[in-house]
Amino acid sequence: QVRLVESGGGLVQAGGSLRLSCAASGSDFSNLAMGWTRQAPGKEREFVAIVSGSGRSKHYADSVSGRFTVSRDNANKMYLQMNNLKPGDTAIYYCALSNLPWTNGAFDYWGQGTQVTVSS
Repeated sequence: QVRLVESGGGLVQAGGSLRLSCAASGSDFSNLAMGWTRQAPGKEREFVAIVSGSGRSKHYADSVSGRFTVSRDNANKMYLQMNNLKPGDTAIYYCALSNLPWTNGAFDYWGQGTQVTVSS
């Protein structure tokens, strides 16, 4: 059974940084894409970033490109380094896993989420 657990959320001032972590269990996901999505209050869930199983291919939403960096250090651990955070980044951030090596942002599994709050 796939299980995704996020950690690292919290409260930070605008301009600050946070690093989110995701630990996946249940299988070896080294050939599968992983990523992050987020949902702000009153808004639809949106794509944030994706990284391929090898870690070599990455893609970001325009709103976070240049400020966020997604990475993997093995088959089942992924990170999201978030710099220069803005109040508009406030959301619940979800770790996500695809059944494919790469996807246009459609995922098949999600974690429970971790809250990120950016104060102005």
